[in-house]
This record gives sequence, structure tokens and C-alpha cells, in this order.
Amino acid sequence: MKKSIAKLFGILAISGVVLTSCSSSDDDEPTSSFQLVPSNFKGDINDGQVILNASTVYTLTGRLVVNEGAELVIPAGTVIEATGGTSSYIAVAQGGKISINGTSTNPVVMTASQKEPGAWGGLVVCGKAPINKGETATAEVSDLTYGGNVANDNSGVIRYLRVEYSGAAFNSEKEFNGVSFFGVGSGTTVEYVQVHEGSDDGFEFFGGTVNTKYLVSTSNEDDQFDWTEGWSGTNENWFGKLGLGRGNRGIEADNNSSNHVATPISNPSIKNLTLIGLGDQGTESQAIKLRVGTKAVFDNVVLNNFLIGFDVQHDESISYIADGTLKATNVKFDNIITLKAKYNPASLTEIYAENSSATGAGNGTSVPAWAQGWTVGL
Repeated sequence: MKKSIAKLFGILAISGVVLTSCSSSDDDEPTSSFQLVPSNFKGDINDGQVILNASTVYTLTGRLVVNEGAELVIPAGTVIEATGGTSSYIAVAQGGKISINGTSTNPVVMTASQKEPGAWGGLVVCGKAPINKGETATAEVSDLTYGGNVANDNSGVIRYLRVEYSGAAFNSEKEFNGVSFFGVGSGTTVEYVQVHEGSDDGFEFFGGTVNTKYLVSTSNEDDQFDWTEGWSGTNENWFGKLGLGRGNRGIEADNNSSNHVATPISNPSIKNLTLIGLGDQGTESQAIKLRVGTKAVFDNVVLNNFLIGFDVQHDESISYIADGTLKATNVKFDNIITLKAKYNPASLTEIYAENSSATGAGNGTSVPAWAQGWTVGL
């Protein structure tokens, strides 16, 4: 009898320990050591998960970096308003993650208190995918390392995001883009993103393998889209439109300016593309400029209101036209003064094949259905 009672008490004691362990919830415990101050949003997120509150406006007062092993989660409808010029930007370091979870009716907005181009930095994402500048390199606008050999590297999810008034400049040679992808891998999701009224490029890809869908680049003062250093993503539905009475190219595309045949060679594919210019703005009024060894494949393209449609420069890029690794099919030209400008036209196969029925990003030069509701300036 005594043994049975002792055994029962032993079982209850063990059960009590188990129940205590299960009932101690981590819900009230912070998941990150980062001190989140909405009115002074800056610093280094070094661990855990930081989740923002959509009902709060966050004032970005300096550099915010999501470091390896940490994650920043931004729910639909969140507004982040930056101050501070070049000192204010959001960056995701190698091994860090960002989850931007906007919706078509409630996008995430990264903007500035001063509503003009160049008022703050922008969004910088650094991954571990291959680049051709070296095995790794240092990002020019965040001093973070990027590049590596993880083609499917995952830096998170960016969905339904609008970036406004970005592009703060350190000097004439160094400035932020709206969204900069440095060696970002194909495991990263990028869909429904707009960059509006930035002072430099809208989107720029520095190597990597990231794929994108549904990008809108409007009224940015340099190029709407730009790539270099061996980027090789697969992309669908890009809509670019110059505005503010200024701006350069729809697309500026490079491989490597120091070594035109450096590998991996820039070689993205872009299907369903509309680019709208401002007419004759001089030598940089080019819808698509391809140079220093880039390859690319375009399909279903509408080009409108540029001085030049396609401008291909340097022998390496020109040679890719002949072998079919640099080409554009189903192209519609609308108010393009010169359809093409080439380094050595006499030796070239045509880069494009025309199709007057091309729809570009979905609705010709009009706003595509997928871009309505969550964008501005269209």
C-alpha cells in the first residue's frame, strides 16, 4: 500500500513538472533583443523576429539593418516614414530576412517626411547568390557583404510594397536606388513592388539570381530598371514610366564594366514589359540600353515615346545578338524615333522581331490591371 501511494505521488510530481513546463508560455517574452521605438526607428536587429504594427507609423531616423539570423516582419498597411537623407535606409544583410506582407488594397509604404526625390536612402537587400565582381563584394550604399555560391539563397518575401522619394546621394557617383538587390538569391520572393519618384534608379540588380513579378517603376530620375554584375533572374510583368519632366532610360543593362566576359554573365529574361519615355530628351533617351557584355531575352514588349528603342554597345553584347542570346521577340514600337542604335550595325542580325499586337505589361501603354489600386502616379 505504501509503495502504491509513493508511486502515485511520484507520478503526480512528474506530471506537475511537465504541466508547469507546458503552461509557461513564451508569448509575453520578446523574440528579439532589438529595442523597437516607433518614433526613433533605427539600429541593428541581431536576433529573433521583430514584428511591426500596422496601426503605428514608424519614423526611420537612421540606418536599420536586419542581420544574419534575424527577421523583420512588416504587415499589410504599415507605413515607414524616413528622415535623414543618406543616413536613413533599411538593409537586409546576408542571412537576414525581411517579410513584407502587403496586399493589393493595403500595401506596405516606405516613404519620407520630405516628399521629394532623394529624401532618404531606400531598401537594400544583400544575399549569398553568385556575382561576377568577385566571390563576394561590399555593397556601395550599406557597406554590407554580398555574393557567394548559394544560387537559391532566401532573403525573405517582398510583396505589395511601395517605395517613395528614395535615392539620397553621397556624391555624383554614389547614391541609393529605390530597391537594390545585391547578390540576392532565387529563394527570395519579389512581387508587386513599386518605386516612385526616386532620384536615381528605381530597381537595380547587382548580380544574383532573384526572380521578380509585377514591378512598377515610375518617375525615377535615372533609369527605371538597371542590372549589372551577372544577374540572371526570370521576370514577368514590368511597367516603367518616366515622369517629372526628367529621367534617363527605361532599362540600362551591363555585365561587368571592368571585364565584359566576367562570369556569371548577366542574362535575365523579361516577359511582358512596357516602358514609356518622355520623348526626345537627348542622348540618354533610350528605352533599352544593353552594353559591356550583357545578355538578355525579352518577350512581349511595348516601347513608347523614346528617341531610341534598342541601343546595343560593345563587341561582346553585339556578338550575343548573332548567337541569339541577346534578343527581343514580339516588340511593339510606339512613337520611337529610331528603332535601334548599334555599335556596328552592318555586322548584326536584328535584335528584335516586331509584333503590332504586343500587350507589354498587360495593357499596352495603359495601366495594367494588376497595377491598379496599390500604386501611385499612374
